Amino acid sequence: MLRILFLALCGLLTHTRADPGALLRLGLDIMNREVQSAMDESHILEQMAAEAGKKQPGMKPIKGITNLKVKDVQLPVITLSFLPGVGIFQCVSTGMTITGKSFIGGNMEIIVVLNITATNRLLQDEKTGLPTFKSEGCEVVLVSVKTNLPSNMLPKVVNKFLDSTLHKVLPSLMCPAIDAVLVYVNRKWANLNAPMPVGQMGIVKYVLTSMPTTTANYLQVAFSPVVQQQEGNTIQLADAGEALEFPEGYAEGSSQLLLSATFLTTELALLQKSFNVNVQDMKIGKLPPQTTKTLAGFIPKVAKAYPKPKPLVTQIRINKPPKVTMKTGKSLLHLHGTLEMFAARRRGKAPVSLFLLETHFNLKIHYSVREDRLLMLTSLDRLLSLSRESSSIGAFSEKELTGFITDYLQEAYVPVVNDVLQVGFPLPDLLDIDYNLAELDIVENALVLVLDLKLD
Repeated sequence: MLRILFLALCGLLTHTRADPGALLRLGLDIMNREVQSAMDESHILEQMAAEAGKKQPGMKPIKGITNLKVKDVQLPVITLSFLPGVGIFQCVSTGMTITGKSFIGGNMEIIVVLNITATNRLLQDEKTGLPTFKSEGCEVVLVSVKTNLPSNMLPKVVNKFLDSTLHKVLPSLMCPAIDAVLVYVNRKWANLNAPMPVGQMGIVKYVLTSMPTTTANYLQVAFSPVVQQQEGNTIQLADAGEALEFPEGYAEGSSQLLLSATFLTTELALLQKSFNVNVQDMKIGKLPPQTTKTLAGFIPKVAKAYPKPKPLVTQIRINKPPKVTMKTGKSLLHLHGTLEMFAARRRGKAPVSLFLLETHFNLKIHYSVREDRLLMLTSLDRLLSLSRESSSIGAFSEKELTGFITDYLQEAYVPVVNDVLQVGFPLPDLLDIDYNLAELDIVENALVLVLDLKLD
């Protein structure tokens, strides 16, 4: 068995990067919710109770009781705890009434309160490569037993009968419930590796870096996300230069998803071409009319070249992949490219280039979550550099344009970027996690989604 597990793990690792781009840490809050949800969805205890009275192939009748039935199954209370390096220990507390015809004649009722315990070992499915839980060592522990057998019967006889009856009935009745619940939980890993679209630009797949691991407080999943363009080309994650790990300060046993700045940078590369724009509107936001007359207020030579006002056409091209950086409490989107302004001419004639500028500017990123997607909204942070590459109106100082270009980027370009970013970036699809409830923290080189989900 150990050899099979080793080979499976090696097979998984050969297809992934060594350095994760995202980490998911699941505490007992989410795992409790998932198991409880699976128990409720499956109605498994009620189904087991219904099957108890049916004659099963190969099952011997129980001496001393006939017409066996189970009723009044209590709502189970589920308690979980992590087993480091193994998986999860599960205890299901419930109660029920077992009825039938007793060996002394008449109707008999046995009211039992019990605990079902099992180890849910975390393994890797050999076919899909996905994590899967498998129960081991299921035991049924009686908490209390009450019966309507006559009080004048010898206690030893009653106890022997109850002990014999319950040890035959309960394990075969209750232990399959644990396996059935895990089937529901395991299904919620099924979409983990599925490709998820980023608009029409490409897809993201959350591929496991290695098998999930359990500690005393968490189940941790490491991802090496695959980002592919629509044409099928894979965009490689840049080397982060340091190990990705959760920052300190979160409540012990709580759940978080950590997305590295390098991963977000790679996702934004899918949208790079969409950040290229041509703007020819004369009226934009709070800006003055976009004409050569307005531009001449910053560069007097424009008025000499164009005595009569001409509409401006602006072309922005991003010529380097966008880059995300993060410091505690602040995230920036770095954009490098060119900004070229043209003077429009009559219809049918191409506009005339006035100048071409190389530029580098930062946008401040504000993060939010909608359904299963991470959204970004930007605002201009700083215009970092502006250098003239060419000019048809003669030499001029770039500094003269700093205020004009800064206002232009905020009013005309940032809204275009925000429209593009509305597509959102998919988050890992597993265990029905509701990311809408997450709180977002910007930390050093990463974004943390705090997933403190509570049972209803």
